[in-house]
Amino acid sequence: MENLNQYLYIGAAILTVVQMLLMWVFPSVRKNPAHAGTIETLDSLWVAMVVALSLKAVLVQPFTIPSGSMEDTLEIGDYILVKKYEYGYSLLNATERFLEFKKPQRHDIVVFVFPLDHSKDYIKRCIGIPGDVIQEKNKVLYVNGVKQDEPYVIHTSPEILPKGDYLGGNRDSFGPVTVEPGHYFMMGDNRDNSYDSRYWGQLDEKLIKGRAWVIYWHSVNFNPDLSRMFHVVN
Repeated sequence: MENLNQYLYIGAAILTVVQMLLMWVFPSVRKNPAHAGTIETLDSLWVAMVVALSLKAVLVQPFTIPSGSMEDTLEIGDYILVKKYEYGYSLLNATERFLEFKKPQRHDIVVFVFPLDHSKDYIKRCIGIPGDVIQEKNKVLYVNGVKQDEPYVIHTSPEILPKGDYLGGNRDSFGPVTVEPGHYFMMGDNRDNSYDSRYWGQLDEKLIKGRAWVIYWHSVNFNPDLSRMFHVVN
């Protein structure tokens, strides 16, 4: 995702500079009929770039899956679209959310700014909403005292670790903890290999970027897998 963002911004910047030069420095070039086709192409590209950046900022944004923490739901090499408008917006991840169509719900897959490093984006599943009591006992999740049916979860390690024995956190058993107002408890589907709320705490809703929507492309080492394309993420 970061590479695509860079390409969009660089392309938009270059085209904007070209447009300014043609408008104010070399207006004769723009008015020359011999260059009409080239000028029209540049104008079209500039408008398309502005529209793409506007859509990315407000409606949908591409995201690349960088790790296996959400396997088997999402795999390394998946390219997904994220609906930014559904949960509303927070200016600079600092203000209260506004223009919300809905709040994140349990089981939603959410893209957010990593709380410990705002230069990174993470993707996890929402396990608990404000007021929920979350507890895990020997890899089994309970929400408000009810054992959860989680067909999307995988465990790659048969070992049950005691509290505090994995990355300074509680991989297999923790809680109970109550989700604070304005926060969410996030966990990866690949439970034994996910750095999530069990380690860095609850997610402030101001850091939410959007809800995962659809896989539009899958490629590893430039080998596309068409069978994963156009799958709705859930």
